[in-house]
Amino acid sequence: MTQYFDSLETRSPDQRAADLARALPGQIARAMGAPGIGALLAGVDAAAVTDMAALARLPVIRKSELGAAQKAAPPFGGFTTRPAHGFAHVFQSPGPIYEPGGGEHDWWRMGRFLHACGIGPGDIVQNCFGYHLTPAGMIFESGCRAVGAAVLPAGTGQTELQVRAAVDVGSTAYAGTPDYLKIILDKAEEMGERLAITRAAVGGGALFPSLRAEYADRGILTLQSYATADLGNIAYESPAMEGMIVDEGVIVEIVRPGTGDPVAEGEVGEVIVTTLNPDYPLIRFATGDLSAVMPGASPCGRTNLRIRGWMGRADQTTKIKGMFVRPEQVAQFVSRHPEVARARVIATREGEMDVMTVRVESPGTDAGHYEGAVVAALKMKGRIEIVPPGSLPNDGKVIEDLRKYD
Repeated sequence: MTQYFDSLETRSPDQRAADLARALPGQIARAMGAPGIGALLAGVDAAAVTDMAALARLPVIRKSELGAAQKAAPPFGGFTTRPAHGFAHVFQSPGPIYEPGGGEHDWWRMGRFLHACGIGPGDIVQNCFGYHLTPAGMIFESGCRAVGAAVLPAGTGQTELQVRAAVDVGSTAYAGTPDYLKIILDKAEEMGERLAITRAAVGGGALFPSLRAEYADRGILTLQSYATADLGNIAYESPAMEGMIVDEGVIVEIVRPGTGDPVAEGEVGEVIVTTLNPDYPLIRFATGDLSAVMPGASPCGRTNLRIRGWMGRADQTTKIKGMFVRPEQVAQFVSRHPEVARARVIATREGEMDVMTVRVESPGTDAGHYEGAVVAALKMKGRIEIVPPGSLPNDGKVIEDLRKYD
């Protein structure tokens, strides 16, 4: 097995930028030709979108807009470039949101991750992702085909049968959520069986360091991917295990929650993804997840952007004093004051009353200077605390709810 899936993984920054300049205008044009997403991109000059700076000027598309479009024009809301019957599969995710699935080679681009895990010809992958309604099972199955591995389509549950099948067919690798593998391994020990699994490709949940270490003690290399039903593979770990490498078929931006404005390298923000999939050309699609860009390239030699992985949810909308406060309102307040670096709304309780405190990173000292702007943006009065620039935590939060609900 070669070290890299293909030559795209080791492109120079200049080559990657040149390739992007060629690919982006066509993808924007395809998206504008789909009626649903085209309406959200009305007026955009596709030919002018050739780099990250131009891409960052386009509007962010949120899942709520996708859901509304699907209700108006089921099943895909005019966000695809072919009709529903032109796809191999139609999937349903909670919401409900409907996603297409193509039967073409590695449509979700999961093969790149599985190759990084060391999975390929000669392997039998016990695929414990769900096959019913949701696409995870098919996403990983198509990736297995791309790397030449056989698949045991195990799905979820029936752990004793999972162990029996793993032993009988000689499964060498696992695909599924991080914690379900432990359930299978523990059941195998209880049954007096020893499994041949040496690699695990996991996703759909947090891989805690202690769990990874336990698998390593059992002789299993465990790596994780970051993927969604809409976008396919977004980023993945390599054996270097230093951050997650962005997949070559997507463009990732990290923006300030509630806006489309890119944040500085290392700052936590919302993950925005543009996919180069011609069938489902999602442009600046907001995942609702938080992450941050890591400096430099991975020690494994793959040169694409690295992110820190999943760091929480960006949708921090909170009801205070009976009113919803949203991240975009906080961003609106910050945008009106050039000297304000960041702000954070904190919800607490005193007695039986909600209290809103707005912490403002500013070189000034006059809290009263911001009273009017707080009311205008957040639609209610609150306490204002001035804090030194750089003192708010770098965790992507702009709204923090400290009230106790138990």
